[in-house]
Amino acid sequence: MARDAAQKIFAGQRLRRLRRDLGLNQVQMAEGLDISPSYLNLLERNQRPLSAQLLLKLADTFDVNLKGLSGDEGGRALSDLKEVFSDPLLEGLAPGTQDLLDLHGSSPVASQALIALYRAYRQSGERAVALAEKMTDLSAVNPKQPAAFPVEEVRDFFAAHRNCFPEIELAAEILWESSLTKADSLAAGLRQHLKTRHNIAVQVMPIDFMEQLVRRFDRHSNRLFLSEALGVPTRNFQIAYQICLLEHAGLMDEIIRRTPGIQEETRRLIRISLASYFAGAVMMPYENFLRTAEKKRYDIELLCQRFDASYEQVCHRLTTLQRPSASGVPFFFIRVDPAGNISKRLSAGGFHFARFGGACPRWNVHEAFRNPGKIVTQIVEMPDKTTYFSISRTVDGLNGGYHAPLSQLAIGLGCEISHAHRLVYSDGYDLKDLKLVMPIGLTCRLCERIGCTHRAFPPLNRSLIVDEGLKTVSPFMFHSHE
Repeated sequence: MARDAAQKIFAGQRLRRLRRDLGLNQVQMAEGLDISPSYLNLLERNQRPLSAQLLLKLADTFDVNLKGLSGDEGGRALSDLKEVFSDPLLEGLAPGTQDLLDLHGSSPVASQALIALYRAYRQSGERAVALAEKMTDLSAVNPKQPAAFPVEEVRDFFAAHRNCFPEIELAAEILWESSLTKADSLAAGLRQHLKTRHNIAVQVMPIDFMEQLVRRFDRHSNRLFLSEALGVPTRNFQIAYQICLLEHAGLMDEIIRRTPGIQEETRRLIRISLASYFAGAVMMPYENFLRTAEKKRYDIELLCQRFDASYEQVCHRLTTLQRPSASGVPFFFIRVDPAGNISKRLSAGGFHFARFGGACPRWNVHEAFRNPGKIVTQIVEMPDKTTYFSISRTVDGLNGGYHAPLSQLAIGLGCEISHAHRLVYSDGYDLKDLKLVMPIGLTCRLCERIGCTHRAFPPLNRSLIVDEGLKTVSPFMFHSHE
């Protein structure tokens, strides 16, 4: 599937696969869609785009999930496949974009297997480098290190579910109806529920007592200890998190079991993430939060005040509003540190992140560090010509006192430009003005833009031009075509 500036949807391979999965020939499907078999044939060969009317007809007639045809699954796979074939090991073998789309469209399982093999290859190289460094430093080496990076597997798990878990949402709604609706405050209701249902008391403890911990559940004394360094929103979050662990362990395990082959360390990390998802859903109930977000045009700071939540909590929650019957703006989310390291990323909005390396330095998520606490906006264009509206702001970490270093992170949130008019932050922008668009890339190693003054590395799949007599605005010169 590819999209041009007019957002045309070409999904021939997926349409053909859908028809075959349904056991229909072209005549039978064409009759169901009220089109001619010849027109369906053109659609399947990507010679005609799928119109909005046809998409709706597909959904009504054949019970098709539209996001399977028009969502970002193909875009993510295309991004990953391009990363695979940009490796120097495959120099000269890189297929074109349409070939990669055809590969994923005709056999998604094969393309995902190829991506998985490449990840294993890259991770093996990363471990070899780390092992060499440890041996050089005479450090201890753990020979039982797992074969895959659990954090990456967790990200893939949530991406596969589009960061939306209806069963978890339902569990949060039941908690509200049973214990929180009539409470004086969310904090009081959560504490009372924990005490009444599980005989567990919540105690806020001094930093000196908690030391490096911010939360500790003591099963012997039936107490949940929370650090005084936590603000009220984070305390509420941690109480709701503990409730999920106590009451919905079976539900979380069932969700995880649906994806085979998950290693134990990854399983534990997913449980933590699902319990965190539940906590966010409790603090910001789906329907109320979505209704308020739409009414206030996704004013994040106002949502923080309305739901007594932190900036990061609200941004994270916005990425989960993907219920098919009531969905919000499909946002992507990224969290980076001042060095450019990505510690969290979610992509409900189709934005493609590099699996290895940091974000593009031309993206103003880094600019946020120069304007602490201030929201900065930007229109960015990816190499595949998809355009996004981006919102960035710094957030502060825990405040442990004068002598404790205060960490600072930047949160990036954004959506496709077609949704930008729904955001209060787009006021004053001419969203059709191409002069306002900043071209960015996935990361320097995968970006082939020539003349970029921000480039930190040459692209992996291009050979360098080394000429002592030449100097360009970019730190590296390389051949644009092999």
